[in-house]
Amino acid sequence: MTNRRRLAILGASGHGKVVADIAIQSGWQEVVFYDDAWPGKARLEYWRVKGTLAMLLHDLPDYDGVVVAIGHNAIRETKLEALASHGARLVTLVHPRATVSPMARLGSGGVVVAGAVINAFAELGMGSIVNTGATVGHDCRLGTCVHVAPGANVSGDVEVGRGTWIGVGASVRQGVAIGEGVMVGAGAAVIGDIADGLVVAGIPARPLYPATDATRKELLFRDASLAKRLGLLSTQGRS
Repeated sequence: MTNRRRLAILGASGHGKVVADIAIQSGWQEVVFYDDAWPGKARLEYWRVKGTLAMLLHDLPDYDGVVVAIGHNAIRETKLEALASHGARLVTLVHPRATVSPMARLGSGGVVVAGAVINAFAELGMGSIVNTGATVGHDCRLGTCVHVAPGANVSGDVEVGRGTWIGVGASVRQGVAIGEGVMVGAGAAVIGDIADGLVVAGIPARPLYPATDATRKELLFRDASLAKRLGLLSTQGRS
């Protein structure tokens, strides 16, 4: 078992607070944050922010584990790759009140939050997040840096591609295949396969836009009411 003495968390944000709480409840003795907003951001509540990613790469020998607490899937993946290439000991954090089958497989650098359930023979890629009260059914296959938001339910034998975001309270029918870079709106019901790179919403879920950064910015700044309905005003767009 990994020595749980010192943990570095990259990303001093609201999600970072949740990750730090999981770490402490999982037995880590010391948590130190890093964030590229340093030195402007020097503290997160009562935790110290020590420096930037570049400084963390230099400090890696000082830590028994590292995790990235950034909600944005693509940014999280980039940071994880940088850390892995420098030999970081990427750890997966599981809240003591989450339920994970011993027959499930969790990739490195992931986070499983309180109340989440991951069932038998599910496989989660590196850097995946299963948020508060979310469920991942049997035999699911989640790619790198997927985020299953609070209260979302992914039924059995579902495939979710790299970098996809399943919104708050969304549900996915058994056996569905969701492509890479998809954004599923809050409360949506996915009952059929979804191609790569789409924003989908509604009951049943239907494609609305391509899930590009430019489209997302337009939703956030020009049509905030639609962005809220899609569940895009969340930690997905924050560090």
